[in-house]
Amino acid sequence: MKRGGIDIGSRFVKYVVLNDGGTASFYKSETGHNPLSVCKRLISSDKPDKLTATGYGRHLMEVWDDIQAITEIKAVARGAKEVFPRCRTVIDIGGQDTKVVSLRADGRVLAFEMNDRCAAGTGRFMEIMAKALGYAISDFGQVCAPDNDGNITINSMCTVFAESEVVSLINKGVGREQISRSLHLSIAQKVIALSKRVEVNEDIVFAGGCAKNRRLISMLEDSFQKTIFVSESPDMLAALGAALY
Repeated sequence: MKRGGIDIGSRFVKYVVLNDGGTASFYKSETGHNPLSVCKRLISSDKPDKLTATGYGRHLMEVWDDIQAITEIKAVARGAKEVFPRCRTVIDIGGQDTKVVSLRADGRVLAFEMNDRCAAGTGRFMEIMAKALGYAISDFGQVCAPDNDGNITINSMCTVFAESEVVSLINKGVGREQISRSLHLSIAQKVIALSKRVEVNEDIVFAGGCAKNRRLISMLEDSFQKTIFVSESPDMLAALGAALY
């Protein structure tokens, strides 16, 4: 039986199909203004026998075709545990929220903390800051100043005010690399603050699109003093977990 999992996020829709032979197929498309049509297109390209939805738009699937839906907390925990069986903590930075999830040894969710009141420290925040600095988001984590090159304080993590502050720093002649490092450090510190409210144990898995940012990984490893594990497709873990569920 082919099992599908679809993660309808604020920025992208991720779709995973687990085939009979044990192989997995991965699909991804921008959410856009009509996420339901995006979901229908992805599903029609590789129809599963059973489908489970997760993410912010999961209830669209319930209304459309009475499709089972689970929270992204359960989904990303299940996906992370599948790829990293020793996983006990998941850090998930998505398009518009940041989550730290603590797991029991058997993979069940023990506790979680989430920042979803604004886009501060999320993937969307990073996209806007990269654009303000004139970088492609794929290059953002590679252009930070080294740690011994001083630090510029970003006073606001609100996306709107932070962007204004970044523009102001540029106009004062502050190097883009220094600003980039400070922004990354602010995001890492936000994750650390969330993690203090839950029980953090090893192994720690980093999920979501921001897990592709190597500098952010290294900053989190420095802060936790632990290895951070990242899969080849960290943004697909919630969709994978939904399919497995």
